[in-house]
Amino acid sequence: MKALELMRKETGIVIPVYLPDDIDTAAGADLLAENVELCTQQVDDPAWICLSVDGEPFGSDVASHLAKQFGVSIRISPENRGKLQAAAVGVRWLLENKEPSYIALIDQDGDHFTNELLNFVRTAHTIAAERKLDRLLLVGRRISRHRPMGFLRGELEELADRVLLDALTYRAAVKNRPLQLEYVTTLDEFPDFHSGYKLFSQACAKDVFLREPQRAGLSEDAYFRHACEAVMVVEALENGGLLGSVHRTTVNEQPVSTFGLLDVVQLSSDLILWPCKRLEIPSRFVRQWVINHAPRLLANTTPDGKQALHGVIELVEKAFPCEEGLSPSWGKHTLPPFV
Repeated sequence: MKALELMRKETGIVIPVYLPDDIDTAAGADLLAENVELCTQQVDDPAWICLSVDGEPFGSDVASHLAKQFGVSIRISPENRGKLQAAAVGVRWLLENKEPSYIALIDQDGDHFTNELLNFVRTAHTIAAERKLDRLLLVGRRISRHRPMGFLRGELEELADRVLLDALTYRAAVKNRPLQLEYVTTLDEFPDFHSGYKLFSQACAKDVFLREPQRAGLSEDAYFRHACEAVMVVEALENGGLLGSVHRTTVNEQPVSTFGLLDVVQLSSDLILWPCKRLEIPSRFVRQWVINHAPRLLANTTPDGKQALHGVIELVEKAFPCEEGLSPSWGKHTLPPFV
């Protein structure tokens, strides 16, 4: 089957919906409406598009109106828990009702260009055919993290991406299974793990979203809200999935974002804590990886950036207590004396 036909007839789309009062809900609703309309141009049956509302008070009225207008499907969770819950509810509904070959996750804010979905499906289908596998996760690689998200968030996400790569490499060595990165590191030192634009093969989607939550001893916010993208990557790879990457366009400064409603230090530390806890990484490795990568970040050159970075390091050190023979105050020594 050709890629275009696969996309139009066998690809489902999940759009997590969350419209809190703290953001410009009118602008958010307009962006969501445009996104839904564009998604309907990519698939033959709009019912294969699922709007998954993360908490009934946070966009159910808007989503219900769009479902009637465009014929898309809708699922409404009674409580707000985070993007991972919305994604899981939508993916499960598609798996139970539509039997898709692929499922795409596309954010509500218009930052994920739906016309680029064909690139994801074509790449996934090509890799699957070449490697003769059915477990595949593609992430949408952004040329820049800083431009869409802002300087500080881009810096802290780079730190999380670098540590996640370390953790996956360690886990692969311990489990005696080489980490396969040939489809994601063509142009970059590390994959864009935390990109929200993702495509799952059916088998991979089942591995990630049909399992019981593994919070790894952390809070619900850490698992469902903060580390949601890391959860998808880690669970896919832990169950034998192959990771691939596709270039994608992103908006130069996101028009609507809920990032400002979160504690940036806690959020950024959870991006590191959950995967390292889930993959059972020893404290001395996690602490050293953070210190390895922190000095290279340009966040160190601004007072706010340095303060946030040190806050993240302190939370990581607290969650991974100092082992015997290691300094208990590494967070104070994140910069070399000279450059």
